[in-house]
Amino acid sequence: MIRLGYARVSDVSQSHDLQMDALRQAGCQHIYVETASGSRADRPELRKLLDAVQPGSQVICWRLDRMARSLRHLIDMAETLRQREVGLISLTEGIDTSTTSGRFLFHVLGSLAEMEREIIVERTKAGLRAAAARGRRGGRPPSMNEAQVRAAKAMLRSGEMTAAEVAAQLGISPSTLYRHVPGGRGNLEQAA
Repeated sequence: MIRLGYARVSDVSQSHDLQMDALRQAGCQHIYVETASGSRADRPELRKLLDAVQPGSQVICWRLDRMARSLRHLIDMAETLRQREVGLISLTEGIDTSTTSGRFLFHVLGSLAEMEREIIVERTKAGLRAAAARGRRGGRPPSMNEAQVRAAKAMLRSGEMTAAEVAAQLGISPSTLYRHVPGGRGNLEQAA
């Protein structure tokens, strides 16, 4: 059975030594060593490790947070490895997905992650409804207020300024002016 290790630290000021010692003691024949933030999706050593696994091999990490950037990513990775008949072992947490109890624990973690996401969505919707009931709405504030729209229309009606000059005067881009004053680029002055 091939045992492949993965060690990761977030930046060069940290040391891989603790992880490397544990992975060697666990019998890893090859250890992929990475220095990268866990939130990065493009981790070349992790990609090499996943490309190197074969059915019956095991991927070993010191802790699960060293492997994945989120719980969802970890669960997806564990499922991909399972489909390829590869076990995932975390030395610190004592999890081994090649065992029945290890797979069960992963399902529990997956269910908790899904429940957490759903609770966040529910809270967000409830917060938006409560804010709307108080007359507030979310999103970015408009780029132009009513006074600016009136001023822009007046400047355009005078015929002394181009749309670009009106936009510069108001401190906005011409495209913002076009969005707030009906008529589009071709007939902006007539629509004002």
